[in-house]
Amino acid sequence: MGKTKEYTNGEVTVIWEAEKCIHSAICAKGLPKVFRPRLRPWIKLDEDKTETIVNQVKQCPSGALRYYMNNEKEETVENSSTKAQILEDGPLLVHGTLTITHKDGTSEIKENTTAFCRCGHSNNKPFCDGAHTKAGFKG
Repeated sequence: MGKTKEYTNGEVTVIWEAEKCIHSAICAKGLPKVFRPRLRPWIKLDEDKTETIVNQVKQCPSGALRYYMNNEKEETVENSSTKAQILEDGPLLVHGTLTITHKDGTSEIKENTTAFCRCGHSNNKPFCDGAHTKAGFKG
């Protein structure tokens, strides 16, 4: 597994998995004082209310950002149904728990949100790595 970082404000802990991030910048555009990609630490949770931060984390298209309430000690799962969403000029997002079987027969379980490549340019197929932006993918 790749690099995972946790950030907390005492009330909520935000988990970031670098490997899953497709750099859509939805977090930084939505809460620029909290999510600051050019600074370190890049997530500064004391810059806004917990509820506002949680709502922004829920908008992460790749599932690279997740959270749990510290008093619950486990991640919050919104619901157990599986949903698919096509992002304009971007990946196919599948929300829910999936078992993915690769062409070599290996399988893995993905939870929360998984971003699948639609443009064909990802170096991490079948998953999106954000290459659609550089490729100018429209779809």
